[in-house]
Amino acid sequence: MSKIREAFDGHKAFIPFITCGDPDTETTAKAVRAMVAAGADLIELGIPFSDPTAEGPVIQGANLRALEGGMTTDKVFDLVRDLRRDVTIPMVFMTYANVVYSYGAEDFIRTCSEIGIDGLILPDLPFEEKDEFQPICKIYGVDLISLIAPTSADRISMIAKEAEGFIYVVSSLGVTGTRSEIKTDLQSIVDVIRANTEVPCAIGFGISTPGQAKKMAAIADGAIVGSAIIKILAEYGKDAPEKIGAYVKSMKDALE
Repeated sequence: MSKIREAFDGHKAFIPFITCGDPDTETTAKAVRAMVAAGADLIELGIPFSDPTAEGPVIQGANLRALEGGMTTDKVFDLVRDLRRDVTIPMVFMTYANVVYSYGAEDFIRTCSEIGIDGLILPDLPFEEKDEFQPICKIYGVDLISLIAPTSADRISMIAKEAEGFIYVVSSLGVTGTRSEIKTDLQSIVDVIRANTEVPCAIGFGISTPGQAKKMAAIADGAIVGSAIIKILAEYGKDAPEKIGAYVKSMKDALE
């Protein structure tokens, strides 16, 4: 069993996302530790990128603040090394294919393995092009996590059969961001996934309230939240970690 699978073992998983370096590395580290203490099961760490095409304005803003603050991929790696001194739950990177390409795919993925990153999410990598990275990920034991969107349609079963770690189910069309309601027929998507794989699936994009998290986790194996956490960071800055911890606890409690 991959370490990521353990995050879903016997319970619904709560997966928070944070952009590394927004507003600075120290705040990111404190926020991650606060989320772990509050019951997060797996952490998604965003490596900032200048053109994050899947992101709405909230996470775009976080990317820009992090880059303007001098955040680099190597500094993100150093951050993870620090976190791994005491953070034992699975952690995955969410970034863009160009970040991996420009660093050098093998160097990037080997470093992920060395520092304790368990998986890699690349939202701009089409399923049909995953062989650019999949063989290297296999060598170094890093799960390349697949995304399934409402537009995946007849490709859902194909993607599910080859999935590893967990499957990121995109709740809605468009970019990330909080939504007042999620109207996609997610149950039918999850039914197809479960007919084709035992790899767990978690729903993300648009989830911000405990009620939404509970509803999504009732359909899938977990819930992913990003923009709502980034909003807390944008509002409170260096004072955000304590607020983020309380928010994550409220979301995790809703899944119990």
